[in-house]
Amino acid sequence: MYKLQEYLDSHEISEIHPSEIAKILKKLDDSEFSDALKLVPKNLLGDVALALPDRYFDDVVENLSVDEISHAVSELESDDQADFMQELEEHDENIAIEVFDSLHQDDQEEITQLKKYEEDEAGSYMQLEIFTAYKDEVVQDVIKRFAHLRKENEIENIQNLFITNTDNKLRYAVGLDDLLIFDFSKTVIENIEASEDSFEPIKAQDRDDIKEIVHIFEEYDLSVLAIVNDYGVLLGRITSDDIYDVIQDGATEQMYNLAGVDDEAEDDDEIIKAAQKRATWLGLNLFTAIAASFVIALFADTLESMVAFAILMPIDASMGGNAGTQTLTVVVRQLALGDISQGDAMRIIKKEVLISLGNGFLFAIIAGIIAFLWFDIKLLGVVIALSMIINLLVAGFFGASVPLFLKKLDVDPAIGSTVILTTVTDVVGFFSFLGLATYILL
Repeated sequence: MYKLQEYLDSHEISEIHPSEIAKILKKLDDSEFSDALKLVPKNLLGDVALALPDRYFDDVVENLSVDEISHAVSELESDDQADFMQELEEHDENIAIEVFDSLHQDDQEEITQLKKYEEDEAGSYMQLEIFTAYKDEVVQDVIKRFAHLRKENEIENIQNLFITNTDNKLRYAVGLDDLLIFDFSKTVIENIEASEDSFEPIKAQDRDDIKEIVHIFEEYDLSVLAIVNDYGVLLGRITSDDIYDVIQDGATEQMYNLAGVDDEAEDDDEIIKAAQKRATWLGLNLFTAIAASFVIALFADTLESMVAFAILMPIDASMGGNAGTQTLTVVVRQLALGDISQGDAMRIIKKEVLISLGNGFLFAIIAGIIAFLWFDIKLLGVVIALSMIINLLVAGFFGASVPLFLKKLDVDPAIGSTVILTTVTDVVGFFSFLGLATYILL
C-alpha cells in the first residue's frame, strides 16, 4: 500500500498509468488491497479494474459504492464501458442495473449499441469516439474543432481524421500528420484531390469476425481501423491496444486448449469449476490410455518372453508423442495466424511427414545401436529402429492432419487435438514395436 502511495505522490495525475497501479495492487494481500484501492484516483478506477486480472474484479466492485462505480464507468471510453458493464452484470445483475440507470443517457445509448454485438464480432471491440469531418469543410475549421474537442477531453488517442459525406458514409482517412501539411484555407476534398498520396480508407464491417480484424491490422501494420455497417456508414474505430488484447487472449486460449484446459475456468478462483473442466479431459485421456494398454495386453506373451521389450517399449511411444506434439503445435499456431490457406493442406502434411520421417531414420539408427549394445541382441536393434520410423511417420501425418481436419469442420484445432494425437502415437508405438518383436524375434 505504501508503494502505491509513493507512486501516486511522485507522479502528476496526467502521468499516472492504470497498468502501473494494477501492477502494484496485484502484489498486495486482501486486507491491503481494500485500503490501497481507496487511494486510486476516482477517474482511473475503471481503467484499473479492467487492467487487473478478472479474478480481482469482484474485489474492486465490492469495495466501491454504486456512485463510485458509476463515476468510474463514465470516465471510460465506450468499448471499455461496455466491457465493464458486462463484467458487472456477471458479478451482480442488480448492481449493474443501478449503475446503468445512473449513467448519462449518451453513455447508456453507447453501451446498449455495443452490447448488441456478439463477442467475436468486430463491433463489440469498437470505440464510438471518433473524429470526423465532411469533405467540404475548410481545413482550418477542422483543426480548430479538433483542438476544442481535445481540450475538453471529448476525444483522445486520435491518429486519423475520417472524412464522410453528409450521410456519414466513409470516404477517406487522413492521418493527422498529413492534415497538418494541407492548405488550411482550402477544403478537405480540395487538398485530397491535389495530393499525390492516396487517402483511401482501410475499413471493416461491424459484423466481421474479430480474427479477420486481427489479420487486417497485421497485414497493413495499422494503429486504427475504421468500422462501417453494411451501407458504408461510419460507426466507430478499433485501435491497436484492443487488438493486442485479442492476440494475447487468443494465444492464451490456444495454449490452454492444447493442454486440455479451459481458459475461462482457469482465470476464475473457483477451484471446483476448474477441476471439473480439467476432469473432462482427464477422463477422456483415461479411456485413451486404456486403449493403449489394451494393445499392450494383446502382446502379453511377447512381453513375458523378454524383459528388454518392456524396457525399450516406452522409448518408442515417447519419441512418437514428442514428434507429434511438435508438428501439432506448429500447425495449430500457423492456423491461428492465418498462415495456412485452404489449399495448403497437402503441402503442410507432406512437409511435416518428411520432417518426421527424416528424424525417424536418424533416431532409429541411434536407438537401434543403443538397444544392440545394451542387450547384445542384433535383431532387437532392428525392431526398435523400424518401429520408431513407423511411429514418427504416423506422428508427423496425424500431427498435421488432425488440426487441419478439425479446422475444416469449423472446430477449434487446439481442442482435442492433443488427446487424439497421444492416443494414435501410443497405440501405433506399442503395436508396431511389440508386433515387430513378435514377428522377428519370436
